[in-house]
Amino acid sequence: MYDLVIVGGGPAGVAAGVYAARKKLSTLLITESFGGQSEVSTDVQNWIGTKNISGFDLAQDLEGHVRAQESIVIVTGDRAKLITQESDKSFAVLTEGGITHKARTVVLGSGSRRRKLGIPGEEEFNGKGVAYCSTCDAPLFSGKDVAVVGGGNAGLEAALDLVPYAKKIYLLEYGTALKGDPITQEKVQKAGVQVIFNAQTSAIYGDKDGKFVAELEYQDKQSGEKKRLAVGGVFVEIGAVPNSEMVKDLVTINKIGEVVIDHRTAATSREGIWAAGDVTDAMYKQNNVSAGDAVKAALSAYLYIQRIIDIK
Repeated sequence: MYDLVIVGGGPAGVAAGVYAARKKLSTLLITESFGGQSEVSTDVQNWIGTKNISGFDLAQDLEGHVRAQESIVIVTGDRAKLITQESDKSFAVLTEGGITHKARTVVLGSGSRRRKLGIPGEEEFNGKGVAYCSTCDAPLFSGKDVAVVGGGNAGLEAALDLVPYAKKIYLLEYGTALKGDPITQEKVQKAGVQVIFNAQTSAIYGDKDGKFVAELEYQDKQSGEKKRLAVGGVFVEIGAVPNSEMVKDLVTINKIGEVVIDHRTAATSREGIWAAGDVTDAMYKQNNVSAGDAVKAALSAYLYIQRIIDIK
């Protein structure tokens, strides 16, 4: 029986782990890998205290920091599948590897995953021209015309990642304006990326052999006309889905799948469970915010454990 199980190895999970260890809580941290979504970023410039750092190096730093702590057990290469509450009010965390861990409290820092378009051709050409990580795959599209779907920060950054490689870059935005940071928008405009507004992506088509992406179809929302772009790649950058399924029957979740928390303490609706980071309804999905909320969560868990020990 651990005092605390932490789910996740991004900034939230690691921050919770460091603080829990410093409070001498017997802690288990479960994560498939370290770094969170920033692991694939080439240049992180807003991690406070560091001018710039690659996502890979940030992940290494996070892992090194939490592994340097005492009284914490770390399980990697596995992920939490289901969290349930036992009759004695403790929690059981079942992993995809089939192992159950028990703890008095839980801090959920499971983050989110990439959202998909759900259109014809997306799954068929996944890995054959359809991609979700520009940092990973941009060099594969050297000399090709490429489309990026999504006008938020993720889409803008993907377009910039492609600039050194792609011959032509189209950026498709569903609305009438880009949503990313103004500075990033300026960089995209200066790079010569062609932005298409009011574009509802509708299908992806392959070449005559069906082996690789050849065209992207979208509907002009103003005219209703369907148009096609001849492209050799499609990068999907339309946001993320919270990894909250494991607690959907335990805590309050909003209509888009985010865990609802008390932003003073990071507490969920279930006593003994706290949450932080992109899995929650926090307004700003930022590494620094995730880490700060996770500190609240770990300290709140510590105070809760002290209280239940005193009661016993």
